[in-house]
Amino acid sequence: MDWHTLYNQDNPPSVEETSQFVGNPLWENLNDYIQSAYQLKPKFSYSKCSAQPGWNVKYQKSGKSLCTLYPMQGYFIALVVIGEKETQDTELLLPSLSVNVQELYQRTSFLCGGRWLMIDVTDKQTLKDVICLINIRVKPKIKV
Repeated sequence: MDWHTLYNQDNPPSVEETSQFVGNPLWENLNDYIQSAYQLKPKFSYSKCSAQPGWNVKYQKSGKSLCTLYPMQGYFIALVVIGEKETQDTELLLPSLSVNVQELYQRTSFLCGGRWLMIDVTDKQTLKDVICLINIRVKPKIKV
């Protein structure tokens, strides 16, 4: 069943239900990392956006978005926006990222103040890439 059908706007999922739906340890790995490194709690938000409707998990630090996570069955999507300030550091880091993330970056246009990277997190390397991009957006408080 689709995420947005299973949990509609009036029926928010719990942290445990979200983790069970995703069913991939990478989900917990990223959430644990962000919560530890940035001392943040997840914020559930409902989106009516036709591109990715339903409940998502947002992480923000001092009003700046680190990422938004979209639960999918078996994996998740991490939205990381690379703004103008992060472009140079990201492009220096790009050769060390996975080919999939490099290609996604290259084909994503700069719109509304940044490159809106919707990254399918399905393996450990992609998870590492997402963590690197988040760390460029906002330096972590604590080394994890």
